[in-house]
Amino acid sequence: MSLRTAVAAPFRQQGTTAMGESEFVVALSLDRDWFTPDQAKRLLDVAAGEGLVTRDAGEVEVEFDPDGVVVPEGFVPDESILQQRSTFERILDALVEAGTEKQAAVAEINSLQADLGVTVEAAAVVYARREGLDVEDAAERALGEL
Repeated sequence: MSLRTAVAAPFRQQGTTAMGESEFVVALSLDRDWFTPDQAKRLLDVAAGEGLVTRDAGEVEVEFDPDGVVVPEGFVPDESILQQRSTFERILDALVEAGTEKQAAVAEINSLQADLGVTVEAAAVVYARREGLDVEDAAERALGEL
């Protein structure tokens, strides 16, 4: 997932799991030249919304092991990661990241949605849980969207 990769890069570069928001923005905009400072701030907002980082009093803490993420040589994130993703998209990405083929997951989720008479987000949560994924945050978002 390129969002996770982009978020991990500054933490890997600094060898830490916490840094100031300004350090994060500088790392992505000036050091790596991936984004403008405003875009780097937007990325921080998206990452916080996805639960990848927490923010408190100008500090950013990564919520996953950044050393467990490979930042490929020549990697440049696409600007599309600056957009908030729907709950369904988040769950689908988690399924694909866990090794499920995207088309198969969508087909199964659509089938569940029809069989259970629920929203696509609720069906995605059910399917992901059946596949053994922890989607507690997504389940809460899906419930909130009802």
